[in-house]
Amino acid sequence: MTAFGERIRELRKSKGYSLRELGPLVDVGFTYLSKVERGKLDFGDYPSTALIQRLAKELDADPDELMLLAKRIPESIATKIMEQPEVFRFLASCETAKLQKLAEDAGLRKNSKKKKPR
Repeated sequence: MTAFGERIRELRKSKGYSLRELGPLVDVGFTYLSKVERGKLDFGDYPSTALIQRLAKELDADPDELMLLAKRIPESIATKIMEQPEVFRFLASCETAKLQKLAEDAGLRKNSKKKKPR
């Protein structure tokens, strides 16, 4: 199962929907939704952007989160990339440790290293 499929299943269950109940609400069959949740789609790894948006709306989920889990760049992020491509080229060139440090400095992540008492 993919992280995307796991998240869809989690959201669906938290809303109390069965696959048969959610399918018509997002205009797909329940068997297709089952394949989405299990990561077993016949064509491609993830559903269309349009279906992801419908799922987000029906499940009260963050559409950007679902798009990222489906390995797609949300429009809001794509717009920022186009506005400041040099910043994103810089970020893309950074090693993981540097990105983690930048995230910590920006307050996005807690420092994973515990400070030793003096």
